Amino acid sequence: MNGQISIIPIRGIPQISPGDDIASHILASGETLLDGDVIVVTQKIVSKAENRIVKVDPDDPHSHLPYVLEESRRILRLRGQLLITETRQGFVCANAGVDRSNLEPDQAALLPIDSDKSANTIRSRIEHILKIRVGVIISDTFGRAWRRGLTDVAIGCSGIGAILDLKGTRDALGRELQVTEVCIADEVAGAAELVMGKAEAIPVAIVRGLDPSWLRESSCVDEIIRPPQEDLFR
Repeated sequence: MNGQISIIPIRGIPQISPGDDIASHILASGETLLDGDVIVVTQKIVSKAENRIVKVDPDDPHSHLPYVLEESRRILRLRGQLLITETRQGFVCANAGVDRSNLEPDQAALLPIDSDKSANTIRSRIEHILKIRVGVIISDTFGRAWRRGLTDVAIGCSGIGAILDLKGTRDALGRELQVTEVCIADEVAGAAELVMGKAEAIPVAIVRGLDPSWLRESSCVDEIIRPPQEDLFR
């Protein structure tokens, strides 16, 4: 790593419709992509492109709940109308990721069925056209147990490892690390959100200057999900 990371918002991405090619919109934006860049794309535009937008009652703030149940593998916690669920994809989050923000009043967005596949589709097209190596992360906004506030995390990735395993390496004082694993995919997603914001209509950002060794052909977001047998809180 060169010690300096740049986070570049991609402006001018149009409103996305079902069937749109997100990679083509990124390439048409006029922003230069370089070898080794990691492109972070928000879940919302992926869901739009993949026709994962459903109709809800604009006058009923809870009319999305049937979709929450459909998208859930199991309900873990329930408080009033707020559900913490495990999604079909294995994510633990509020309301199965069903989201009504930044959409028309009668719409809600469901998570992509396979965000790794979504990321790989975007990456493959960009690499094919530009003949460079990039990574792609699909990001979404999640809450966190024990901590207030929201942050963006990775729900899909391609071309960049999700976890950096530091076990067996040594810290600054020479001690061997026994259990340290860094979720670089989440860190990159959170960093990109700093320039995208929640109301800025910037759904794509470039993170530049990451360690080239983090880019790899084989990767998936399942690396991040803690197995239930290792989870103290489920």
